[in-house]
Amino acid sequence: MLVDCEAEIEEFVDRMSILADKLGPLLLQFPMINKFVMNEDEFLRHLSIFLARVKDLPTVRFVVEIRNKLWLTERLLDALRENRVALALSDTSFMPRPWEQKLDLITTDFVYVHWLGDRKGIERQTTTWDKTIVDRDDDLRNWVDLFRTIRRRTPDLKIYAYANNHYQGHGPGTVKLLWDSYKR
Repeated sequence: MLVDCEAEIEEFVDRMSILADKLGPLLLQFPMINKFVMNEDEFLRHLSIFLARVKDLPTVRFVVEIRNKLWLTERLLDALRENRVALALSDTSFMPRPWEQKLDLITTDFVYVHWLGDRKGIERQTTTWDKTIVDRDDDLRNWVDLFRTIRRRTPDLKIYAYANNHYQGHGPGTVKLLWDSYKR
C-alpha cells in the first residue's frame, strides 16, 4: 500500500494534466484497514513517505479518504497538513460526520466532501438510481451549515462535493437538494 508506486502516480498525473484548470483533486481512497492488516503507525509512515514524494507534482492536489474511524486523529490531520493534503469529509454509515467531531478537519486550502451513504442498506431498497429513496434533508442542512461556517472562517476556501447514488438513491437529486438548501 503506497509503496513503490511513484512512477505510476507520476504517469497518471501527467496524463491528467491535459485537463488543466478543469482538473480537480485526486482522491486516495483507502478501504477499511484494521490492525490485522496494518496498524495506524504503519499506515501513517507509508502515507507520509508517499505524500512527501508526490506533494510537489505539478497540477494536482491530493485528498485522503480513510475508512477507519479510530485513525481519525490529530496525528493523521497533522501529516495531511504538513503535506498540504485534504482529508475527505465523508457521510457514510461507518465514519463520524464532521459536526459529530471536535477535531479541526480542514487540513489545506480546499475541502473535499464525499457523500457515500449506506451502500448495503440502500441496495436492499433499490438498484435503480433514478429517484431519491432516503430522505437526507436534515443531513444536508447540517452540511449546508458546515459549509457556511467554513466559508465564514475562510471565505476563499474552495469546496469540492461529490454525491454517490448510494447516499440517497440518486446522486443528481442529492446535489439539487443541497443546492436548494444552500440557497435558502
